[in-house]
Amino acid sequence: MITPVLGVREKDGFVHYLLSGLPIYSHPVEDLIKFRYITSNLLIQGLCKNKEIVDCFHVSGDSVRRWKKKLSEEGESAFFMPENRHGHSHKLLPDVLARIQGQLDKGKSVNGIAKEEGISEGSIRYAVSRGRLKKNRQKKRGAN
Repeated sequence: MITPVLGVREKDGFVHYLLSGLPIYSHPVEDLIKFRYITSNLLIQGLCKNKEIVDCFHVSGDSVRRWKKKLSEEGESAFFMPENRHGHSHKLLPDVLARIQGQLDKGKSVNGIAKEEGISEGSIRYAVSRGRLKKNRQKKRGAN
């Protein structure tokens, strides 16, 4: 029981939320996004308090507040839109990549380029590892 009238139960790989014994929501056990959405919705509707969610599901109070705020400010679509923040450097735009590639072709160090461009070495190294930049590999002189 989350509250005297609000309960939760797991059966056959699904989590069911019950209000006065009647089902109101359900989601697969492993679906964290729907869990966050449903618990935030329960909070906004005033069916329970943050502490009751924390105690029942053993999640952090900060995460409960963060997801409740996300739902109240951005709406339910914020939970179900794909995240576009992974794997894209906002500083390595095409013109910047072209400048960096020119410097790499001249044999300049990644550290020197990073300082000149005002970005981290890691950003440049990541772009090289992903094939967005090609590092100039010069042969050592005198090597056989």
